[in-house]
Amino acid sequence: MPTRICFVCLGNICRSPTAEGVMRHVVREAGLEHAFELDSAGTAAYHAGEPPDRRSTAAARRRGIVLSGRARQFLAADFARFDHVLVMDRDNHAAVMALARSSEHKGKVRLFRDYDPAASGPADVPDPYYGGEHGFDEVLDICERSCRRLLAELVEPVGD
Repeated sequence: MPTRICFVCLGNICRSPTAEGVMRHVVREAGLEHAFELDSAGTAAYHAGEPPDRRSTAAARRRGIVLSGRARQFLAADFARFDHVLVMDRDNHAAVMALARSSEHKGKVRLFRDYDPAASGPADVPDPYYGGEHGFDEVLDICERSCRRLLAELVEPVGD
């Protein structure tokens, strides 16, 4: 059975599709596509049905990473579908936790940067939407570090 991961940000057009695309890339590099089911969603439906932001897509393409899919809203029913729900910031965390109906659901939710070796303590993935082009590269850097650590922990669980 594959490990199922959903990455969540506000609108599901910048940060979460970038994290999903980077994770697909690192999983493919490791030859583990069969072992994972990946998706992304937003806590709001502002951009439902839209593709990833063109600036996110361009920044990812420069690194050989493909962003695909269409924005959708995270729903309470998603807790049954996913093993891990990785949120991009503390506001997203609060919004997702408000949908959780059980301690099992709450236990699936973590800040994505909990896997970032460059983060010291709880940290948000900055939203590049209203900033310059450099913000999209910064998000990619964070996603690459975090996804590589996440994959390493899922493949080689701590304590084994």
